[in-house]
Amino acid sequence: MSGISRLGEMIDGARARLCFAARMTALLTLTLMAAPAHSQEPETTVFTGGMLISGLSVPPLHDATIVVQGERIVAVGPTAEVAIPENARIIDTSGRTMMPGLIDAHAHLFMVGYGSEAHWFEWLEGEGSHYSIEQIMELSGYQMLMSGVTGAIDLGGNAEESVSVRNRINAGGIAGPRLQVSGPLVTRRAFGGFPDAASAVLSSPREGVEIVNRLHRIGVDVIKLHAGLTREDYFAMVEAAHANGMKVHAHLYDEPALRNAIDAGVDVFQHVGSAGMPTYSDEIVKEVAGTFRPIVLTAAHRSWIYPDTVAFPGRLEDPAIKALFPEDIWAAVQHSFEEWPSEGYFARIDRQIAYRSPQVKQWIASNAVMGVGTDSGTPMNFNHDGLIREMKVLVDEGMSPLEVIRDTTRVNAQIMGMRDIGTIEPGKYADIIVVPGDPVYAELNNLFSVQVVMKGGVLYKLDGEPTIPLPF
Repeated sequence: MSGISRLGEMIDGARARLCFAARMTALLTLTLMAAPAHSQEPETTVFTGGMLISGLSVPPLHDATIVVQGERIVAVGPTAEVAIPENARIIDTSGRTMMPGLIDAHAHLFMVGYGSEAHWFEWLEGEGSHYSIEQIMELSGYQMLMSGVTGAIDLGGNAEESVSVRNRINAGGIAGPRLQVSGPLVTRRAFGGFPDAASAVLSSPREGVEIVNRLHRIGVDVIKLHAGLTREDYFAMVEAAHANGMKVHAHLYDEPALRNAIDAGVDVFQHVGSAGMPTYSDEIVKEVAGTFRPIVLTAAHRSWIYPDTVAFPGRLEDPAIKALFPEDIWAAVQHSFEEWPSEGYFARIDRQIAYRSPQVKQWIASNAVMGVGTDSGTPMNFNHDGLIREMKVLVDEGMSPLEVIRDTTRVNAQIMGMRDIGTIEPGKYADIIVVPGDPVYAELNNLFSVQVVMKGGVLYKLDGEPTIPLPF
């Protein structure tokens, strides 16, 4: 290497370090100057008297107490053994269940359950143009948090808006779950109906690497690989993402794509239980399970939601969901449901229903590491109840309620790489929800009625009512 080249590298490196330092200084300054709208002074809160599901692989603990100081849990155990500090705020959970906040391992915050994805974005460009994509993401985050979802991985959206919403939540400026974001789908063909910025289209593995590096510079957390990719694409982009310290999630339906994802080192296999096709070969299922890399089925979002809505179309008018929408968006969403059975999104619904149970049962029987995600925001798949519907599918198809709760809390936290959430233990962030009765006995139905939501020691919902209003 010439001296000039070496000097150029040194200059580039110095510039990069200076830019990084400047960004960190600016971020720290903004954080210190911000007056978070939803923060509280550090205080002690005690949840006591109810049953505790910790997220660990242990039975529930009855008559339990959790002590929270500031944003962290400091003590957990039987009420008779846990000292309650003086002047603590006491939340009596007798007759109820305390458990970790839920985590959605596959969300889309720029959608809200509108009857057609393409028409949703058309509405936002027309009648709903007074709402920005970032505001819609803020609304979705609020809806999720009020439903007990304190963490989520957003897998497909506009990069700049996604990063901004994540940062604003982290700074305490807006209410929402702890987020990881991917920005656009990385694909060989743009996803029809989505905004242009929500797809990053490549024509070669080299372009794919450039996209991954650009998204890393923008500040996304993970990479979402989508449709039409070649084997070489997978290998090149996974290598680039891992070099940048980012996990790769892949949208996978057919077995050849799953094979490429396994071999290339994809970290999380998404959608493999919602493909609307026959079960995978026993060999590849066994191999996936043996990698200990998690799968996220997203099984309910078409093949269960459609027949559930046929059976009870009134679910689309649920007043609990209506309360989480501005009036004009709710009216537009209701209008979008007028011809919902004929929407193209459900064009293959008969096939998907036919294969839904065998596929899900195949993965449950494999004992693969199971995350839980929803594809939230897709047609009729509301942020309010989508995760509970997904969890219910897994219970109905053979998993125990405790297993599903564990996968939606502890395992999803592991997928996010966040060690401080996902279970109720001393030292962890106080992400805690309270639900009526016993969700294990009720096979998770109680989770549709979350009464208390705490995230990071801040109470966002108490006695079934939000402590803060809709964002707009």
